[in-house]
Amino acid sequence: MELDDIRTISEGLKTEVRRTIVGQEGALDLMLVSLLCKGHLLLEGVPGTGKTLLVRSFSKALNLKFGRIQFTPDLMPGDVLGTNLFNFQTNEFSLTKGPIFTDLLLADEINRTPPKTQSALLEAMSERSVTIDGTSHDLGAGFLVIATQNPIEQQGTYPLPEAQLDRFMFKHVLEYPSEAEERSIVAMHGHQTSMPKLDEFGMKGIADLDKLEEMRALVAKIRLSPDITNYIVSVVRATREHPALQFGGSPRSATMLAAASRAYAALQGRDYVIPDDVKFVAIPGLHHRVVLAPSAEIEGIRTNNVIREILEQTAAPR
Repeated sequence: MELDDIRTISEGLKTEVRRTIVGQEGALDLMLVSLLCKGHLLLEGVPGTGKTLLVRSFSKALNLKFGRIQFTPDLMPGDVLGTNLFNFQTNEFSLTKGPIFTDLLLADEINRTPPKTQSALLEAMSERSVTIDGTSHDLGAGFLVIATQNPIEQQGTYPLPEAQLDRFMFKHVLEYPSEAEERSIVAMHGHQTSMPKLDEFGMKGIADLDKLEEMRALVAKIRLSPDITNYIVSVVRATREHPALQFGGSPRSATMLAAASRAYAALQGRDYVIPDDVKFVAIPGLHHRVVLAPSAEIEGIRTNNVIREILEQTAAPR
């Protein structure tokens, strides 16, 4: 596996996803970065912007086992993890696995379920294992969570707690498409009202888990110079000192930015990280991990603008 192979495979994945998705290049890049460094991704957008179709198409382009959980207010942790049931034929308890036992998990409308059920994902996202009745079960190297949430609806929703948000490598907000992109969407999908069947678009799998693990091993070797390390730490520490932020990024933020920068550098065909790689992943990697000060909220200051200001004021290595 060489760096050119990573670029070839990633472009192939994008080509397959574009069979059903128009635009959303930023989301696709972040999904690839998350895939290469075992990160999880939270997609936020108003209904109808293609969040679910994007994740399903991305999964179809990968030869990975796909699972989906539609989160609802009455969903219980056992519905996610599974449970031990007594088998009267064998007089033993046997594990009935929940939908979390998969490779790529779509956690659809994750903010619709109560915190008790949301917390069922904490161990899985952090350690890629789940504990049921005191026994730990491994979820495998391919386990990846891509969650979606709707930002405009408040009734029947439960905001994700900070501990849950911190498990996501990125939070990406899907914007409305441009006028030209929307015309293409209508031309592509305007003949039906239901979720399109991906097989109709001739999609094929580009990479399997073995190839993905080779890519990840190569990404882990991407060079992160001491100057770039210092730059990442300086950016994260600046979030803790900015007057518009009540709480800044944690040390986990810095390690995730380093891993994400390596992956993004590999996607660009480089075996070393440059400041622009850090800047690309900084806003989606930090804005869900910092908390605006009450005074900044009153003034209408946006988190993204604060992080952008920190990036401009922090001296980047040459």
